[in-house]
Amino acid sequence: MADPKGFLTTPRETPARRPVDVRIRDWNEVYTEFPHSSLQKQAGRCMDCGIPFCHQGCPLGNLIPEWNDLVWREDWREAIERLHATNNFPEFTGRLCPAPCETACVLGINADPVTIKQVEVEIVDRAWDEGWISPQVPDRLSGKTIAVVGSGPAGLAAAQQLTRAGHTVAVFERADRIGGLLRYGIPEFKMEKRHLDLRLAQMRDEGTRFRTRVNVGVDITAEQLRKRYDAIVLAGGATKPRDLPVPGRDYDGIHFAMDYLPGSNRVQEGDLDAPPISAAGKDVVIIGGGDTGADCLGTALRQGAQSVTQLEILPTPPQSRTDAMPWPTYPMIYRVSSAHEEGGERVFAVSTKEFLGDADGAVRALVLTEVDEKFQPIEGTDREIPAQLVLLAMGFVGPEQGPLLIDLAVDYDERGNVARNASWSTNQPGVFACGDMGRGQSLIVWAIAEGRSCAAAVDRWLMGDTQLPAAVLPTDRPIA
Repeated sequence: MADPKGFLTTPRETPARRPVDVRIRDWNEVYTEFPHSSLQKQAGRCMDCGIPFCHQGCPLGNLIPEWNDLVWREDWREAIERLHATNNFPEFTGRLCPAPCETACVLGINADPVTIKQVEVEIVDRAWDEGWISPQVPDRLSGKTIAVVGSGPAGLAAAQQLTRAGHTVAVFERADRIGGLLRYGIPEFKMEKRHLDLRLAQMRDEGTRFRTRVNVGVDITAEQLRKRYDAIVLAGGATKPRDLPVPGRDYDGIHFAMDYLPGSNRVQEGDLDAPPISAAGKDVVIIGGGDTGADCLGTALRQGAQSVTQLEILPTPPQSRTDAMPWPTYPMIYRVSSAHEEGGERVFAVSTKEFLGDADGAVRALVLTEVDEKFQPIEGTDREIPAQLVLLAMGFVGPEQGPLLIDLAVDYDERGNVARNASWSTNQPGVFACGDMGRGQSLIVWAIAEGRSCAAAVDRWLMGDTQLPAAVLPTDRPIA
């Protein structure tokens, strides 16, 4: 264990966020640097709890007490080895994961939990700075070829594991850059893309091949893919957005979140001078209270929105755990993200009834109504709020069932996701599925865990055995 008295003597501390009036003027990450000495003390709060429930909270099975102890003892190099043993991309999860490990921390029963997420990201950032992370090139090649369709966290995790096992892996991405949602869905202020680019460079040096601007199923058919590769991993995500079919939906100025967010990221990449959809000077309404909605909020504020209102059909969450959210489950409590600190208004327990437009066919307002606990409208609560830009951030309903999936003739489960068995295989031999394409919309940590486990299944199917670790089963369900 780390400091035997650390959890008694050291209060929880996390990095400060840069002042709001400073950070909304740029697209840099919002957190300030955290001294290594302070982080060691935070790692020292990890207690000898007997059964580390943080393992239960983490789909990757991260060896959290081990690398907390190593950081406290200043053995940072061994800490990154233990971290990489279960997680290919801790620089992603350390910035983007909602940290279900922390809500499962034993110390969190009656005190503030260990800052697990911050320890994780500091370990990997220091490892990059020190040059401890290098390509892991396989000793020999297997002669087997694998196509990974989709370059989000699940596809990248599967590809890296399979490349290191000696297979020749090609990752196909229909966008112009690799990364999926990591590249174009996550704003720069949450994760600067230099972290992604560093990891992709490592993967290229290991031998993973990347094919961008390829819409699999159109530019290359499913039949061609099957003839060219020994196995196929479907990791295209759950990219079909949930729509809002109410009167006025066809007015100009109403967009899905994932039609809006990539534009700002492309500006940061240097591709565009200005985003195709801008919030500048507009009253913006975001429908959906989750992480994607918060990403839209922070983006709109940086673009110079006149006002931003975020709507959520659910009631205002409680400030702390209730009896319905016992430890160590992930509690659905009221949370304030960095974007929420920056401005805008959050409105809970409301539903949109109608969009209103002007003579030019552009949205000018929407009508909302308050709802009861069964989401039924409450009579007499209708009101109109101005909106020249409406962003639909209500989640995703599953994978796009387009040419690739149709031509492969894969089965779907009851939720519309690609069905897979306990070996991650679809109904088609040699075709596997992982990440949101098979699970449905979920967390980045689940995507990486599924990619790693699917890679082990593919390796076993090709070679008869595998040394790759498997963290989860396809039947597991997210705890958040």
